[in-house]
Amino acid sequence: MAEIWHDAAAGGWLLEMRSTAYALGLADDGASVRHLHWGAPLARAALAELLAAGAGKMPPRERRLSLGRERPDEYVPWGGLRYDEPSLKAEFADGTRSVEWRVAGHRVSRSGPVCTLDVDLADTVHPLQVTLSYRVYDGFDVLDRWATVRHAGDGPPVVLRQAHSANWWLPVRASWRLRYLHGGWAAETQLVHTSLTPGKVVLESRRGTTSHQLNPWFTLDPEAAATEEQGELWSGALAWSGSWKLVFETNPGGRVHACGGVNDFDWAYHLAPGEELVLPRFAGLHTTGGFGAASREWHAWQLAHVLGRGDDRPSRAGATPAATRTAAVSADVGPPPLRPVLYNSWEATSFQVSEAGQLRLAELAAGLGIECFVMDDGWFGRRDHDRAGLGDWSVNREKFPRGLGPLIGRVNDLGMRFGLWVEPEMVNPDSDLYRAHPDWVYHFAGRTRSQRRNQLVLNLARPDVAEWMLATLDRLLTEHPIEFIKWDMNRPFSEPGWPARAGHDPERVWTDHVRSLYAVIDQLRAAHPGVDFESCSGGGGRVDLGILRRVEQVWPSDNTDAWDRVKIQEGFTQVYPAQVMTAWVTDSPNFLTGRELPLSFRFHVAMAGALGVGGDLPRWTDAELAEAAELIAVYKDIRPVIQRGRLYRLASVLDGPFAASEYVAGDDVVVLGWWGPQPAGVRPDRIRLAGLEAGARYRDIDSGRQHHGSALMAEGLALPGESASSFGSALVRLARLGRD
Repeated sequence: MAEIWHDAAAGGWLLEMRSTAYALGLADDGASVRHLHWGAPLARAALAELLAAGAGKMPPRERRLSLGRERPDEYVPWGGLRYDEPSLKAEFADGTRSVEWRVAGHRVSRSGPVCTLDVDLADTVHPLQVTLSYRVYDGFDVLDRWATVRHAGDGPPVVLRQAHSANWWLPVRASWRLRYLHGGWAAETQLVHTSLTPGKVVLESRRGTTSHQLNPWFTLDPEAAATEEQGELWSGALAWSGSWKLVFETNPGGRVHACGGVNDFDWAYHLAPGEELVLPRFAGLHTTGGFGAASREWHAWQLAHVLGRGDDRPSRAGATPAATRTAAVSADVGPPPLRPVLYNSWEATSFQVSEAGQLRLAELAAGLGIECFVMDDGWFGRRDHDRAGLGDWSVNREKFPRGLGPLIGRVNDLGMRFGLWVEPEMVNPDSDLYRAHPDWVYHFAGRTRSQRRNQLVLNLARPDVAEWMLATLDRLLTEHPIEFIKWDMNRPFSEPGWPARAGHDPERVWTDHVRSLYAVIDQLRAAHPGVDFESCSGGGGRVDLGILRRVEQVWPSDNTDAWDRVKIQEGFTQVYPAQVMTAWVTDSPNFLTGRELPLSFRFHVAMAGALGVGGDLPRWTDAELAEAAELIAVYKDIRPVIQRGRLYRLASVLDGPFAASEYVAGDDVVVLGWWGPQPAGVRPDRIRLAGLEAGARYRDIDSGRQHHGSALMAEGLALPGESASSFGSALVRLARLGRD
């Protein structure tokens, strides 16, 4: 059980997780909070020793000679002789631009499987308060952190210039390797690494969204010694769906820290009296089991405490949204439901949707065993192409003369749920909405309104825009029995201006847009508890722990080429679980790459996540439809193992044209392997499994052969299929029988 222990006499706190400890304590007679430890379990008796060594100020001569070896502040205010990347920078009405505070109190609370520590800090002169929050979870090594900044007095606003969620200090080591995810449209979540050297490495998005280019997740391992299944490492993930920044700094004394949160580029936030800003959560974990153990910890924790859970904190500063449909974070509600197999119409029809065409697709999809039918773009307004109609969310009566009712009814009669695509944060200039409200988009007076994909971004920081969006989507969901929403956002911000607020804190739109987005989704989920949501942003442009609190799944990439997806999905699963990773089987040759791949290969890649189909089904042959139906039936059988099992990456496509993943859940094991064109002998004859019971026997469901767990882990399993100069894949299902 997770515990937070307070040593009142010494003035310290020890956060005890499943196999990790985190410690912090008072310093300088309560003038600051110092970081003490993050890593292996720590005896409670050792806390006082760490406090004695690190609580006081360093003598002046020692400080002069320390070369940056000062004992680290847990949360770094800008001011005094501090030169590391600050956690907080504020400006007061009298021109003061530094923060000096004292610890004002603390609280430890438990609610169900969750234990929380709040430490209150107060500026010694000005009405600024900060609460540092720490949350630990029974059965996990994840520590969730954030800060809340508030104006606690009267008078002029306090201007925040930089406000990070958390600051993570790493132990002293000789060197560090940083791993993170980068990419672009159609090439998201590409895993890369670099060495930290003196100075800073900055990862960020300035686009208003999480972005395709970088994802707010990292691992740090000392001496680059960690492997997939061995080695000590630290990892962090930020829960924020807007512009963000992570800073990895090696100071002159050789200490490394990682900090981050809302991006301070073009940002300021004016706190009015009584107002508070709840900063995004920043989660971290420590493991000695390598990158694979870190991934499995992230996955299990998200399934238990993140996905679709909403939030127990305000979604907008100073305003609490309507009660969410889901239980509060304290409730132990178990894992979310398994994701259904879905069909999406986009690649089959593009904008040319019609009632007859969608009915034909629905009938074919139902014959395959599809469980959710999703109609994509083109159903509303004058939406015959991407140049018009976006923002006019009423049914196109030329395409659907009887409305959506008959189509939804037929989809339901076929045994499927009905889903719909929307992109509510965007508008085409050629739309009734824009003609009525040209001031609703982000823009600067007298400047170009830059378009991308012929659309502009609605200013969701405006209360009237947020109210319109909520009312429009609420009406759509009230009038139709829709059970799935694919929420898209196909472009980043530009010209983030609000001329009506010029000179009155306009830069806060970067923050308020995201908080309004969260509030709208939270309220829709509360009003329509039967609706599932998918986050899409031109592919994987909005994938992070913040949006995952509000949706059931995400779209990792518009690139549906199965061979490209192997690499994309390998990066994605470094932090995010298979259950949220929507993966489609589409046509061959692929629309983007022109690559031709076998249908079984395309299915085996998509089976590694939440399976979907997006092909032009009327063009599939009877043999392809029959094969697809068989593979979907197999997926439904292994779905609990894929979506909820422990993932072991047995081979990486980064090391050559072969990759394999293993999923273990209870007595069931699934192995998926994929290989591309390769010279003879590159594909291994056998692949060693992991995470099995060494003394147990396992039966191959398809061949009937039996294997010993120890042999499978030591000598490996032979994957079926030819090792030829072409693309191939394999699926193996094993069941544990018992011990010898």
